[in-house]
Amino acid sequence: MPTARLGGSKTEVTALGFGAAVIAGLYRPVDEETASATVQAAWDAGIRYFDTAPHYGLGLSERRLGDALRDRPRGEYTVSTKVGRLLEPYDGVDAPADDLAHGFAVPATHRRVWDFSADGVRRSIEESLTRLGLDRIDLALLHDPDDHEEQAFREAYPALERLRAEGVVGAIGAGMNQSSMLARFVTDTDVDAVLCAGRYTLLEQPALGDLLPAAEARGKSVVIGGVFNSGLLADPKPGATYDYAAAPAELLDRALRMREITESYGVPLRAAALAFPFGHPAVANILLGARTGAQVEDAVTLHAHPVPAALWQELKAAGLLNAEVPTPCE
Repeated sequence: MPTARLGGSKTEVTALGFGAAVIAGLYRPVDEETASATVQAAWDAGIRYFDTAPHYGLGLSERRLGDALRDRPRGEYTVSTKVGRLLEPYDGVDAPADDLAHGFAVPATHRRVWDFSADGVRRSIEESLTRLGLDRIDLALLHDPDDHEEQAFREAYPALERLRAEGVVGAIGAGMNQSSMLARFVTDTDVDAVLCAGRYTLLEQPALGDLLPAAEARGKSVVIGGVFNSGLLADPKPGATYDYAAAPAELLDRALRMREITESYGVPLRAAALAFPFGHPAVANILLGARTGAQVEDAVTLHAHPVPAALWQELKAAGLLNAEVPTPCE
C-alpha cells in the first residue's frame, strides 16, 4: 500500500489507516477476539497506520490496539493517539453503569477530564504509552480543542513540541471535526499533520477554503476522517445519518443523485467517497473505522476500485461538485 511522510517529520503513514475507536465498543460491544481479528485483518491488508485515543472506550481502544500490535516489528507500523482528555477513576458513588452517554458500550470505570495544560499533555502521553505498551508515540494529536482554543495554543501545543524534541513522540498535530482551527494550527505553529474529520468529503468541502490550501502552502499533511459523513455516503436512504443525526432531506437527495452517477460508471458511491480526498495534494491518508475483518477487507477493495476521470467531470457538470474542487486523475 502506498505511503506518505507527514509534513517534515520522519513519520510515515499508509494511504489507508485503521481507526481504532470501533473496536473499543463504539455504540455496541465488541469482544476481545473480534477486536484482535479486525486489527489482524488490517495488518494482512497492508495497513500500517493505526489511530487511537484515551477517549475511545475509556482507554480500551489503546489497550486492545497495543495488545494486537505487541508482537509486530515496531519499525513497521505507525501509531497515533491523542491528548486533551485525562481519565480519572470514578469514586464509586456517582458512576453510571456504562459509557454509552459518550458513545461507548463499556463499563464506566473512569470519567473524562478536559486538560490542555502542559502537565496534562505529558501525563496523557505517559498513560497512553502504558496502555499501548510502547516506548514512543509516532503521532500525537490535540483532541477536539474546540472549546479550549487558547489553552491549547498557549500550553498544550508547546508541550507537544517539547515531547517531539525529546523523541517521546515523532510528529505532532491536532484532530478535530472542523477545519478553521486546524488551519490556524497549520499557519501559526510547527505541527507536522492534522486530522480533519467530516469536513473534506465528496458531499462537502469546507476544508478547501482554509485548511487544505494552508497545509499545501506550508508543506503540512492532512489526514482525513469521516469520509462517509457518518453514514450518508456509505448508504444513502431515508433514515441515513449525517454528522451522527438524521440526514437533512436536501443532503440525502444530493447523495442519492451522486450515487446514480457513480453507479452509472460501475463505481460504488463508497469507492468514490474513498477516492475523492486524494485529489488534493495535502491529503496523506484516510482513516477508516472497522468492527470486523470483513469490513476491513471491503474498505481495502473499495479503495482499490478504479474511478474514471469522467465520473468526476460528470459530478461537476451536474452541479454536485464545484468546478474548482481538485479530484483524482487531474
